[in-house]
Amino acid sequence: MKKITTLLLGLFIILTAQLQAQEIALQMYSLRNEMKDDVKGSHQLIADWGIKYLEGGGTYGMTQDEYKSMISGMGLSVIGVGADYNDLKNNPQKIIDQAKAYGAKYATCFWIPHSDDGFSIKETREAIDLFNKAGEMLKKEGITLCYHPHGYEFTPHGSGVLFDEMVENAKHYKFNIDVFWVQMGGGDPVAYVKAKPELYPLLHLKDRKKGTQGSKDGRGDVETNVVLGEGDIDIKSLIELAVKHKIDYMIIEDESSRSVQQIPQSVAYINKIKGQAK
Repeated sequence: MKKITTLLLGLFIILTAQLQAQEIALQMYSLRNEMKDDVKGSHQLIADWGIKYLEGGGTYGMTQDEYKSMISGMGLSVIGVGADYNDLKNNPQKIIDQAKAYGAKYATCFWIPHSDDGFSIKETREAIDLFNKAGEMLKKEGITLCYHPHGYEFTPHGSGVLFDEMVENAKHYKFNIDVFWVQMGGGDPVAYVKAKPELYPLLHLKDRKKGTQGSKDGRGDVETNVVLGEGDIDIKSLIELAVKHKIDYMIIEDESSRSVQQIPQSVAYINKIKGQAK
């Protein structure tokens, strides 16, 4: 009887993991304008789109308990919070506490401070050292530290680019790879995910209007964000890789003024490709 119970428990864990894999989440910055006028209504929109998972961490003027109660009532939960670079350096416990308060398993650093002259190998190596040190601390608390590239990491270095240094030296951190910014910087997001899928538990899915010029300074026109599958990024292959390698979350981020109209179309596209890939 004990053996059967153990087998059933193992099967349940496997099935649960499969059900949770390749889930769709939303980066809350996508609705930054709507949140100014209607916090509850904006969250209800997300639930109505069939999205259950949020990448955020803010409480929009509520206490944390009030916010958690509100989103829980809508079937929403926070799976990832931000990890400010200076907090990682000076107060990593702050990030740990915030993630634990939500039960979030991921914390993402979205920007590495660097000189206006550009991102250098010195700043790259400093970031690698910090991410490994802080990442080891977060890992002990059940939280995975991720880094989100923004294009400037694709400055040439040696036979490759600076981002390659970050990938090759990632011991205690992983990546929340924003495929838009990888391509903006001149990289190939599909090639990176194919090469080491275990380093990319989170995909920031954001498509780019065809004909958009690249940028290595982390800046771009938000209105070039288009519905997934309609731009010049190979979103289809990225979704297929997410399904194949059981990547945890595909996080939609749409910074355009059309986000409310475009996000449900992007959700439908993801579900369509997921259905074809299985």
